Amino acid sequence: MTPRRTDNNTANTGSAPKAQPQRVNEMIRAPQVRVISEDSEQLGVMSPAEAIRRAREANLDLVEVAPNVKPPVCRIMDFGKYKYEQKKRAAKQQAQRSQMKELRIRPATGEHDINVRLNQARAFLARKDKVLVSVVFRGREMQHIAEGEKFLASFLQQLDDIARVEAPPKQMGRRIVCTIVAK
Repeated sequence: MTPRRTDNNTANTGSAPKAQPQRVNEMIRAPQVRVISEDSEQLGVMSPAEAIRRAREANLDLVEVAPNVKPPVCRIMDFGKYKYEQKKRAAKQQAQRSQMKELRIRPATGEHDINVRLNQARAFLARKDKVLVSVVFRGREMQHIAEGEKFLASFLQQLDDIARVEAPPKQMGRRIVCTIVAK
């Protein structure tokens, strides 16, 4: 058995490389920087010391926004406000991900229960979630799959005003499944 290597250069940690922190004010080490003002006007190429002086006059920070170009591009802005807006934007993007919700119904489900499921589907679709409608068959119901297909078609037809079929109905074992999304 060979010994394991423990140096960090070859270890597979399974995580993505960390993003470099953004350089602000005195952390900027380039000899010359291109500066953009808080009003998005180009102030030109200057030394970092001069750019930091201008940022301090406006009670703001000098933030490196494009470090890989020659010369690096820096913007005069409120760094705390910028970080807050970035975090808020990231949280909003994460919140917008839709979820898959499943509604299970049977061919023998009563009319009132179907109306409850329709209302649940409408609520899910209003939140921009995908809805997986499953018609589940038990026992002898497997002999009447055509009835289940008709049942699912009428269910989908009642949601036609707010939903469109993303994946058409198909049979998977003892169930018929169909995915719908909001229009």
